[in-house]
Amino acid sequence: MVVEKVVEEILSEALALNSTDIHFIPRQHGYAVQFRSSGQLIPHTEFSLREGERLISHVKFMASMDIGEKRKPQSGSFQLDLSGFVVSLRISTLPTALSKESLVIRLLPQQAVLDMFQLSLFPNSAQKLLALLSHSHGLIVFTGPTGSGKTTTLYSLIQHSANQHGRNVITLEDPVEKQNDRWLQVQVNEKAGVTYSTGLKAILRHDPDVIMVGEIRDEETARIAIRAALTGHLVLTTLHTKDAKGAVFRLLEFGLKWHEIQQTLVAVTAQRLVNLMCPQCDTACSLYCRSGNRRKQATVYEILSGTNLQEVLKEAKGEGGDYQYPLLKDLLRKGIALGYLSQKEYHRWVFEEEERDKVPR
Repeated sequence: MVVEKVVEEILSEALALNSTDIHFIPRQHGYAVQFRSSGQLIPHTEFSLREGERLISHVKFMASMDIGEKRKPQSGSFQLDLSGFVVSLRISTLPTALSKESLVIRLLPQQAVLDMFQLSLFPNSAQKLLALLSHSHGLIVFTGPTGSGKTTTLYSLIQHSANQHGRNVITLEDPVEKQNDRWLQVQVNEKAGVTYSTGLKAILRHDPDVIMVGEIRDEETARIAIRAALTGHLVLTTLHTKDAKGAVFRLLEFGLKWHEIQQTLVAVTAQRLVNLMCPQCDTACSLYCRSGNRRKQATVYEILSGTNLQEVLKEAKGEGGDYQYPLLKDLLRKGIALGYLSQKEYHRWVFEEEERDKVPR
């Protein structure tokens, strides 16, 4: 087995299937390789223990990781040119109870950034998000689970800011997922002392108009982001909450004052990446469907802004709140009614959450 060739073949096959992750999973007598495509883990192939360990060692070597260290989790990254197609790879290893390493490769293709109308299932959602960029300062928060396309949405919006509004855009990311010459990109590097909080402080001294912060993870980063929004910068960032309204309460949990949030928060968007119905498959598109360049996924956005946002802020303050805006479940139902989505997508994103909410606490 030529290790380099096998790794390249696995990566090429994963890219051809639009996979986002490759899993090397240790078993008792070998390794199983699985691809994550359209949110689902798909079995791909298997290797013997010796072959699997050689493949993992080769990937770790390419990512400048410690090949001899198998008892501690490691992470790394590198770029690869596969037949003229550049892809960034983010590598993560994890020791398991079987005394073997598990390895996951996140695929980050470096293709052109899509515009909002290509990403959004509904054009009016794209129009609303682009309209938010007319604000000269403030905080816009994007929420959603891992793999829901938050970073892709952020890249699309900051590209619009740089190209159409002529603004100086600086990003702070961990890691930098797509390199782009149109804006400055700063990589979080905790070993070098560049954390989200220290990096954001430095960016504020670099005359930005728009700042993209990969994620607000702690109180200090939240406070600096609020300060940036108060001092004339438009800040775009992400949080992990179930819905748009939850982001307001999450910011309060970080210790921010209500009036600071009220003065800076422009909008909150919760999003989900959904699989579209395929006319050839007569259902959500098969992994191996070859229906040309038809887009197989799109994003649904629950946007909380304007009067509705102010009403939610009143509720967070304990003063009630009278608001009504399209929720994710409403938008997913609309997608089903228009024939874009299957019932399976609704159950995947909404039904399970509704069932969890019914469980007594």
